[in-house]
Amino acid sequence: MEADFVIVGAGSAGCALAYRLSEDGRNSVAVIEHGGSDIGPLIQMPAAFSIPMNTSVYDWGFATEPEPHLGGRVLATPRGKVLGGSSSINGMVYVRGHARDFDHWAEVGARGWSFADVLPYFRRMEHSHGGEAHWRGTSGPLHVQRGAQKNPLFSAFIEAGKQAGFETTADYNGSKQEGFGPMEQTIHQGRRWSAANAYLRPALKRKNVSLVRGLARRVVIENQRAVGVEILADKQIQLVKARREVVLAASSINSPKLLMLSGIGPAAHLAEHGIEVVADRPGVGQNLQDHLELYVQQRSVKPITLNSKLDLISKALIGAEWLFLRSGPGTSNHFEAAAFVRSAAGVDYPDIQYHFLPAAVRYDGKAAAKGHGFQAHVGPMRSKSRGSVTLRSADPADKPRILFNYMSHPDDWTEFRHCIRLTREIFAQDAFAPYRGEELSPGADRTSDEALDDYIREHVESAYHPCGTCRMGRADDPMSVIDPECKVIGVEGLRVADSSIFPRITNGNLNAPSIMVGEKASDLILGKVPLAQENLEPWINPNWQESDR
Repeated sequence: MEADFVIVGAGSAGCALAYRLSEDGRNSVAVIEHGGSDIGPLIQMPAAFSIPMNTSVYDWGFATEPEPHLGGRVLATPRGKVLGGSSSINGMVYVRGHARDFDHWAEVGARGWSFADVLPYFRRMEHSHGGEAHWRGTSGPLHVQRGAQKNPLFSAFIEAGKQAGFETTADYNGSKQEGFGPMEQTIHQGRRWSAANAYLRPALKRKNVSLVRGLARRVVIENQRAVGVEILADKQIQLVKARREVVLAASSINSPKLLMLSGIGPAAHLAEHGIEVVADRPGVGQNLQDHLELYVQQRSVKPITLNSKLDLISKALIGAEWLFLRSGPGTSNHFEAAAFVRSAAGVDYPDIQYHFLPAAVRYDGKAAAKGHGFQAHVGPMRSKSRGSVTLRSADPADKPRILFNYMSHPDDWTEFRHCIRLTREIFAQDAFAPYRGEELSPGADRTSDEALDDYIREHVESAYHPCGTCRMGRADDPMSVIDPECKVIGVEGLRVADSSIFPRITNGNLNAPSIMVGEKASDLILGKVPLAQENLEPWINPNWQESDR
């Protein structure tokens, strides 16, 4: 087993890398993936997305250590162990991130990754159905659509935001992220449009691309150069040799784990586990970030919500219609309205995200209450809390230790209280008057800071957006893991390209920027001239210094 390029991980970035590195036919590419097939209705039917996320055959089954600021709660950290990676088990929400996010990356040392630099790669990867002209791509592999918004609660949510004085936006992935508007989905012709469907399947049709099934154990490094990847396959340890480069695209959890198992990481930590140090990089596994969210739920006095579809008979009928006709409720993730807003005057671009859902359901997909309801998932975008991924042992089969250190910064509590109170204000608008019953959660009696903090501590959940553990930055920055060309500092022939390289988390869901990283990294790896900068200016609220809306 030998190839010019060896990619570890067939996830969002890895699939894009495989597609682009093999595109001209000159280079052979081997993609190592431990997970199995993504074929089957549980993954491909959009409405069923909560099932693969909670299915061990598709998920690595990671969980945090007891989180000290959440009363010692252990939170799930799902990552896709399947073709397509987390793009095959996620909620299919498509958010690029705000232009200012990427400008911040460039400011902290990721030169060449400003918004002007990354916009052409977002355009190259997209096939946008209904996006803003000039800002969006229309011929890329990744189909992006909007939901039908047939349920009147979606328009009520957008109108309520407008009534509360907030902006509206026709395309939050275009010039104007700020405001209430339609949510975008990676769904095409009624099925999940994962990175596997968009990129990997077309790539595997080429003679120069191969898929290698196995568990990556470590990168093999000789004379400070990566020469291949050691895998466990068919109960045997084997070597997949790389003639040119090894690229880790194994997730923000597994990429730092693999680096540390290979001798690249904090020297003292590696020594604890008897691992010989190849490169002392203290930033490996540090800088772990995520988005937290909770939902505010309201009872609906009209029987128009999805709660009537949560019984087994309804689910079976929805599944059958999807399976045979590719139509009906099974074709949507039901996140069809969204908002990005600012929390306060003086905040120049959105720092709160909303997903609106015309149902009142818990994170495990079960009904939250009898009858009908609706909910808004809400959370801050730029928490100052930072965590880490560290080794539990030197055994590649062991899961790493994951500690996000959620809610460790006092601003996190202030921001979440504001999110709850703001959601109550939106639900109190006239647009919801025909539908609004009592508040189901947190519950109208929870009004004080202390009561809200108790609710947050007990109920806040991960939005499943981990990133940042192999931070990209200047090569002379001791906490940088990779340089702006995605090269691991201190080792030749080794790069990282996935959400672990984000210096700081971007606004919204991370699938889109992860795929963009794969797209841009492929040009860097091949030594191509980067796509020309596109100097389009994002809309910034002219009142941002005086008002939150």
